[in-house]
Amino acid sequence: MADRKTLIREYKERPKPAGVFQVKNNANGKIYLASSLNVEGSLNKQEFMLSSGAHRNKALQADWKKFGRYQFTFEILQIVKITEDPGFNVKDELSLLEEIWLEELEPVGDKGYNVNEKIREV
Repeated sequence: MADRKTLIREYKERPKPAGVFQVKNNANGKIYLASSLNVEGSLNKQEFMLSSGAHRNKALQADWKKFGRYQFTFEILQIVKITEDPGFNVKDELSLLEEIWLEELEPVGDKGYNVNEKIREV
């Protein structure tokens, strides 16, 4: 069995998947759509920020407080599929996925918490 230091090093060295995710309010159906070059890390960050009352999206934070944690689901919608193609660019692929999911879910306005179509997490 690997020791703790080895496990931590292996975790840090493994490739981080890029993708699109949502935070969905199951009580009213509204969603917060976002994307990241490290989708797992960003999804964890969203839940942490909401739980600590420090999320930048005030409407989402207000509904979190109103409805409670158990009315929300955190879901990875799609991961960028890495290819061996020499012209492959993960950022370009992520941009394409963003466009597809923005059109599909329409998270800006009445259906969601997004204030605009810039959904990439930094």
